[in-house]
Amino acid sequence: MPLIPLEDLTDPGLADYRGLTDVALRRVSEPAGGLYIAESAKVIERALAAGHVPRSVLCEEKWAAGIQSLVADDVPIYVGPSALLESLTGFNLHRGALASMHRPPLPSVESLLQDARRVVILEDIVDHTNVGAIFRSVAGLGADAVLVTPRSADPLYRRSVRVSMGTVLQVPWTRLPEWDVAGPLLRAAGFHVAALALSDDAVTLDEFAVSPPARVAILLGTEGDGLSRAALSAADTVVTIPMLHGVDSLNVASASAVALWALRVPASVRK
Repeated sequence: MPLIPLEDLTDPGLADYRGLTDVALRRVSEPAGGLYIAESAKVIERALAAGHVPRSVLCEEKWAAGIQSLVADDVPIYVGPSALLESLTGFNLHRGALASMHRPPLPSVESLLQDARRVVILEDIVDHTNVGAIFRSVAGLGADAVLVTPRSADPLYRRSVRVSMGTVLQVPWTRLPEWDVAGPLLRAAGFHVAALALSDDAVTLDEFAVSPPARVAILLGTEGDGLSRAALSAADTVVTIPMLHGVDSLNVASASAVALWALRVPASVRK
């Protein structure tokens, strides 16, 4: 398909990109079988490598040739100057390209847990930057999957994808049901749930990492309120990261990286 110059911003094909405010984007991207927005040629390339299918692409003129070489011939590519793209989307496309991608169906929790050794659970983490950063740590430090609770932010939200450098498109993830169902699922799969939290009966991460269970689910909660009572009740062990100088906690994304490093599965024992 030839490049489509942006002339009429009322073109129905541009609806996916119009006024991409947080609320508007969530309305588009949240429903099962809906869409998400991939930003930058690198992220679009990773989405395609993961088997995701674009509905269309929007890009600046200088990025058009590179984008055209990535996508199938039948994918519309809308091209225009930076100022016009900003008037359409509501923000500056400093990374040059957006793709409206069809959202793949989520796998079942059971299928993700089946062969996993390390998973990360995000309970009610609503900051998209933190979600993206955690996914990047998961990818880089070798956990097998991420489970997100129903009220957690969408990992495929544009900012999450961007902060993760596209790793949310590579790391297996799915939504976890409420704890009355999730707890038994994790136990049935043989997972020991290690909740990162401050508690009088917590063990230090150093102690827990000496001889960790074969299968560990690292449970992380939202900053401020922390983990819910239901989550802590589902945990087998409460783990805390030893801190100095009166600091009692780390940003949740930083804490995830520390815990993943300490509890990583050596390559020699991986399947």
